[in-house]
Amino acid sequence: MSGTPDDDRLEELREQKMQELREQAEGQQGGQNEAREEAARQQAEAKQEAMLKQYLTDGARQRLNAVEMSKPDFAESVKKQIVALAQSGRIQNRIDEEQMRDLLKELQPESKSFDIRRR
Repeated sequence: MSGTPDDDRLEELREQKMQELREQAEGQQGGQNEAREEAARQQAEAKQEAMLKQYLTDGARQRLNAVEMSKPDFAESVKKQIVALAQSGRIQNRIDEEQMRDLLKELQPESKSFDIRRR
């Protein structure tokens, strides 16, 4: 720096502007990453729905949707399980409503029951 107050002030302003531009660039990159992640998530959901349509009958899909209304986490795990079975080739035919009922019973977490007895 040359040492004059005007030059020092000018250099300060340049540094400040450069910092603002760096922060702005980082913000744009973060937004692009979020957009990519969102697009990838939507694509994965679309793929999952397509596989479910392919391997489930209408009745089975309705039953799964009913479960999803009351227990969304459980329904999501069932969907993932069905997709995994389909991708591994272990599903030969379409799953009908009866088979879906059996699958839901099989995958349902164990419920703990407590017997309270009074003495």
